[in-house]
Amino acid sequence: MTNAAMPKRKCKFTDQHKKKYPCFRLGRDASEAECTTCRAGTYVSVANKGGSDLEAHVLSAKHKTAARGESSSSKVTDFVVPDMAGRRALKAVLIDLSGTLHVEDTAVPGAQDALHRLRQASVAVKFVTNTTKESKGNLLERLHRLNFDLQEKEIFTSLSAARSLLEQKQLRPLLLVEDGALEDFTGLETSEPNAVVVGLAPDHFNYQTLNKAFRMIMDGAPLIAIHKARYYKRKDGLALGPGPFVTGLEYAADCQATVVGKPEKAFFTQALSDLGCSPNEAVMIGDDARDDVGGAQNAGMLGILVKTGKYREGDERKINPSPHLTCDSFPEAVDHILKNLL
Repeated sequence: MTNAAMPKRKCKFTDQHKKKYPCFRLGRDASEAECTTCRAGTYVSVANKGGSDLEAHVLSAKHKTAARGESSSSKVTDFVVPDMAGRRALKAVLIDLSGTLHVEDTAVPGAQDALHRLRQASVAVKFVTNTTKESKGNLLERLHRLNFDLQEKEIFTSLSAARSLLEQKQLRPLLLVEDGALEDFTGLETSEPNAVVVGLAPDHFNYQTLNKAFRMIMDGAPLIAIHKARYYKRKDGLALGPGPFVTGLEYAADCQATVVGKPEKAFFTQALSDLGCSPNEAVMIGDDARDDVGGAQNAGMLGILVKTGKYREGDERKINPSPHLTCDSFPEAVDHILKNLL
């Protein structure tokens, strides 16, 4: 008779570790620590060897280089501010809407109050969304019905980015978007279209319409994806996003779509352009690991992933670098910002 192997216990970051290695503080969970000497978001797992893992990091070339830079210069660069070592000089917070503040006509519990608390801080707030089911005006009305305090000028949508590109290139689009989103393209010439624009359009994703788009692309029309989200959250569960349909057209026509929404770097920099700050002075909160958090971090921002909306267990492990923080909801993300990043 043999004994079953006992599962190996995970080590945790303790007060003893913090006392011995003062450059570390608690990371995103109890099994990791964040190094405040290195660039913000440098996390070290202590799950396997505990203090030995921390010792190995302190002796690494990366840490030694960061330590030399910290001691040899009084100039603070990148994400470090003079009296808050290891933290960003935060100036702006970008917030996703669907799945983060609300799911259709239901608000995330506590989100309105959390937004109010965030607005009391000395930080700019902007709402960024890939929503293509409705115009910015209709979206604003929905949010007001849910008692969210925001103005239309604070919302930046992928529809806005798509319109800007069409105007810049002087294109006449075949618009595969929901009828409720057409308002944001008012005034654009759409007769005899010479470009295909795809958003979320469940009522138009049929064979006849997609085949028309395919033939146009084969004849040389550019394919523009408002975004390529794989799926999104509805009240009745997850639903296909425009990504699978865009990918189908790419495959059939052997082409590559131009993507204008999240996770494109240009989308985030354009959203920040009128806030007077650079990406390394901003943080993004969203429920999509790839498009919200991964895209923001690739643009130079911090990313906070919330476990509401479309989030699925393990999403935080699908991107590299991993999120600055993964938390249960928007109110917890706001708490973290107010306590740790300002």
